[in-house]
Amino acid sequence: MLALAGAVVFGLALILDWADATVSDAFTPQTLMFLGLLLVALHLGGVGSTLGARTRSRRR
Repeated sequence: MLALAGAVVFGLALILDWADATVSDAFTPQTLMFLGLLLVALHLGGVGSTLGARTRSRRR
């Protein structure tokens, strides 16, 4: 889920960069790129995964 959000942020940063649009100082393509990298890093680190730490295995 975080990787998908990172991909959306990367796409938005790319569109802003191509259009040379200036929204504000907080939403430059560079800051959106860093936000996308953060989301992908959190995804790779296991944050937000569907399996929790208290999963039970069914043994028979």
